[in-house]
Amino acid sequence: MFPYLRLGPLLVQLPGLALLVGVWVGSLLAEREAHRLKGVAADIYNLIFIGLASGIVGARLTYAARYLGVYLANPLSLFALNGNTLAVSDGLIIGMAAAALYIWRKKLPVRSTLDALAPGFAVFMVFLGVGHILSGDAFGASSHLPWSIYLWGEYRHPSQFYEVMAGLVTLAVILRRPLETAGQGLNFLLAIALSAAARILLEAFRGDSLIWGGGFRAAQVLGLIFLIAALWWMKRWIQPDDKILTK
Repeated sequence: MFPYLRLGPLLVQLPGLALLVGVWVGSLLAEREAHRLKGVAADIYNLIFIGLASGIVGARLTYAARYLGVYLANPLSLFALNGNTLAVSDGLIIGMAAAALYIWRKKLPVRSTLDALAPGFAVFMVFLGVGHILSGDAFGASSHLPWSIYLWGEYRHPSQFYEVMAGLVTLAVILRRPLETAGQGLNFLLAIALSAAARILLEAFRGDSLIWGGGFRAAQVLGLIFLIAALWWMKRWIQPDDKILTK
């Protein structure tokens, strides 16, 4: 794996750079989709920025709150560019809450806004996998298949590459818009459903899974919850259109 690139006195963290590129490319696609849906592209850009910034700041502050003594002793470490000192799950919740508040304050149409975000979300999932390839995180379970890779002292499933391939498949499906009903939010829900299904499947090949009591993999349980929720909302949002068509 290739976590760092030295450029003179600078040491560039390539996994973080991959995520930033993913956010940038995803934002461009989201803005383009907003134009296609006759939405306000500037609002989509601001929504992504506010959600991302709030999520990162919230993730760092909640992590610091857990180790308050350490950060009180060295307050400047709060600004260190270290992705390992982020409470990712807390930051995700905070970022989503900030984005939802922005949508509410700006009175943006929820469904068309979500559909505009769908291709950007799919792109980000691809670059998340690229970041894992570069860092060596999300590594695979021990395996001796012909396509296994040697990582962390043994041959393993190339789970990071599986992740990128699943993201690319999701992106290809989303760009084709198979459930196209412009601005109805179905494309976004489809992106969530496909990503959740991929997580349920690919987690079986991971070697670093968080295991809950009873032998359940945490990511698979959460993936199943998101998959069921996405399919339930898809059914709920499709039903009004069906009623209209039957009249």
